[in-house]
Amino acid sequence: MKLTFWGAAGTVTGSMHLVETAGKRILLDCGMFQGRRKESDAKNRNLPFPGSSIDTVVLSHAHIDHSGNLPTLVKNGFRGPIYTTPATIDLCGWMLRDTAHISEKDAEFLNKRRMSRGGNGEVIQPLYTMADAERTLPLFQPVDYHKPHKLADGLSYTAYDAGHMLGSSSVVLEGDVRLAFSGDIGRPGLPIIRDPETLPAADYLIMESTYGGRLHKTTGSVVNKLADVVNRTARRGGKIVVPAFAVGRTQQLVLLLHQLANENRIPNIPIFVDSPLAVNVTAVHRDHPECFDEATRVYLSNGEDPFGFKRLVYIREVAESKKLNSLHGPLVVISASGMCEAGRVLHHLRNNIEDPRNTVLITGFQAQDTLGRKLVEKQEEVLIFGEPMRVRAEIASLDELSGHADYSELLRWVEPLTPKLKRVFLVHGEPVQQQALAKLLQTTYGLRVEIPSPGVSFDLD
Repeated sequence: MKLTFWGAAGTVTGSMHLVETAGKRILLDCGMFQGRRKESDAKNRNLPFPGSSIDTVVLSHAHIDHSGNLPTLVKNGFRGPIYTTPATIDLCGWMLRDTAHISEKDAEFLNKRRMSRGGNGEVIQPLYTMADAERTLPLFQPVDYHKPHKLADGLSYTAYDAGHMLGSSSVVLEGDVRLAFSGDIGRPGLPIIRDPETLPAADYLIMESTYGGRLHKTTGSVVNKLADVVNRTARRGGKIVVPAFAVGRTQQLVLLLHQLANENRIPNIPIFVDSPLAVNVTAVHRDHPECFDEATRVYLSNGEDPFGFKRLVYIREVAESKKLNSLHGPLVVISASGMCEAGRVLHHLRNNIEDPRNTVLITGFQAQDTLGRKLVEKQEEVLIFGEPMRVRAEIASLDELSGHADYSELLRWVEPLTPKLKRVFLVHGEPVQQQALAKLLQTTYGLRVEIPSPGVSFDLD
């Protein structure tokens, strides 16, 4: 078995790992790289291999940094199966279409602006189109948790619940050697989804390291912090703009706001989910209660919709989204994307970030060089649609909802695997976090740890 790291190597986004074994070339994830616009665009457009050279994709989960470049792979000749869980397939059906739509609309917007300034420069092409996304979706094939699936003679894989988002999985490939891939490992106690499962013994492990050197605050305090942000912004008459991933984070926030509303702990102000994708993804959540934890099932047993309550409004249409800019606060707007890199949230930020009455509430990890990271770092001025904007709104963070395990949770997750592991490969983390986790794995369990660079290969035997 030969393993080559092409994405999320020395960085957080763009998960993509190539396994060559049993005469097959299998891609673990095919994610979109997110960061500096020009660098990201170049990496996403220029795959390191022809799509036609890949036989199979095994997808860990639906987040765009793991699934978002599948249409580019198809655009470059891939025609094989994409295996993943049923919930992930349903999520990707909406997410890949949405990403294609955003790519087309952003290119259209930038080209209009280019023409208004004299038409200088090259015409900007979308990364991929809706047609590319539609050609990708029929390739998905469902594989349930805990059911071994044959990939080739002498090679199979089994998926386990990673507890990161709806339908997320860690996988174990079993051939001449056993290779485990963590995907993104979630946290115990997160709203809606079940806790991460323990994997069976493996020889080698590809392991995420997003928070490899950090400890999270306990999830128990998240409801109180959210209530504080809503209440103090409402007292100012301001708007709360929440950039949130349409998948997972938006549903968690809605569930928590539902709880606060039921307990009369926040004022009776309008709450808008302004994202067609989030609306569709919430419907997917309703279709997969088999993935819910016990606390979320209580809503169902009481006849309540966990993702719907009286003051909550879901918005699909652009015209309705634009009307939000003319509304006076207090109100809450939850909109994608989670790292403030695309979508409607950019328009909400542009219209609200310079008003000190308002709050921008960051609810998850922000990759290096994203707009979200610049806001978390409290930069005084940021670029939105290429135009400088002064950051006068309050910037608040809700770290407790992170879907990624911290270093103590990562250590507990990997412990049952340690007796048999020959080597651990750390991916999906910035260098400082990877180095911190590597040291912990070495000192705690005596493991041999690699931090691969893009394009580096390893022979596993």
